[in-house]
Amino acid sequence: MAHILIAEDEANIARFIAKGLTKAGHTSDVAADGMFALQSALHGAYDLIVLDVGLPTIDGFAILAALRESKNTTPVIMCTARTSSEDTVHGLTGGADDYLAKPFQVSELVARVELRLRDHQ
Repeated sequence: MAHILIAEDEANIARFIAKGLTKAGHTSDVAADGMFALQSALHGAYDLIVLDVGLPTIDGFAILAALRESKNTTPVIMCTARTSSEDTVHGLTGGADDYLAKPFQVSELVARVELRLRDHQ
């Protein structure tokens, strides 16, 4: 069982992700604000982070950069409606372990979570 941070400002999407992760045997916390997500990621004990790009106060790309600059190696799956090739490349070259476009099936996200957790052990 992994402890996962969901950084997502849309409550329905956050609940959808949390429900899928719970069904897969994981626990999760939700951060609906970029600053809160960054502080939680830096000071919490998370096994993985599901990170939206379009968060209030600080966007997901800035959060990812801050995490990697602080040598935080927690796996990050960016889960966002920003689907251009430039955004995908920016996320992956910025240190994300995966990049998933919205809308998505929760089963696909859970499979990606499982893969990243297995890779990070």
